[in-house]
Amino acid sequence: MSGKLQGNIVVTGSNRGIGLELVRQLAQQVKEEETHLYACCREPEGSQAQALRELAAQHPGKISIIRLDISDEESISAAVQAVSEHIGDEGLNLLINNAAINKPASPAPLSATEKKHMMDVYETNVVGPFLLAKMFLPLLQRAAERDSPENNKGDTMSCRRSAIINISTLISSIEKCPESFSVAQMYPYRTSKAALNMLTRCQAEDFRAHNILVTAVHPGWVQTEMGGDQAPLTTQDSVRGMLSVMVSFSNKDCGRLLDWQGGAIPW
Repeated sequence: MSGKLQGNIVVTGSNRGIGLELVRQLAQQVKEEETHLYACCREPEGSQAQALRELAAQHPGKISIIRLDISDEESISAAVQAVSEHIGDEGLNLLINNAAINKPASPAPLSATEKKHMMDVYETNVVGPFLLAKMFLPLLQRAAERDSPENNKGDTMSCRRSAIINISTLISSIEKCPESFSVAQMYPYRTSKAALNMLTRCQAEDFRAHNILVTAVHPGWVQTEMGGDQAPLTTQDSVRGMLSVMVSFSNKDCGRLLDWQGGAIPW
């Protein structure tokens, strides 16, 4: 990496898979006095968060585990308040919206998909990131105002200053849908991530005036519970690639859909 992400960083869906690996690699790369990680998950005390708790214990003072149910507005509000109390006047430098669900189980054909699946997935994958960005906006603005563009080589936007990264997917691409639809119909997941892309574009335009970067990133097909064992990428390689790309983001990357190696994906 040509540099390192730093400051106050929030990662959602951090108890497993890509989210857990994001927290792990970020914790390994940064100094305690430069960065604090807020690792969000639905049940911090539950069995599925054991690996996250162990990781936090390995990095005392660097990781705070925050309770967050991304599908519940009250839980989102409480999580934002908890992070705000930790951060104080420093502001939030980076929000990584990683939490997402997929219903029904892949390949999720039309015959197996119900209205509730569509609504549940949309609420988690789109409405959750929308509310988090809206509620965290004052803290993101504060971080942007505290930093100077000169610290970012002339660019007014970067992930080290103030940014939102929405974890999207290649199969959100409307143009590329025919290439993979036959093997993974996934109506709720595809349509929700396409909506997340539009949310990214809207917020990129809206927040540009505040020098807050908003970009969507495809992590690749990754060996996770959702990605399955046949996926070609490990979480370690995916996250290593994404962090390397994210640290280089600048004004030109705002409002785009990019993959874990920095390549552009058509809408």
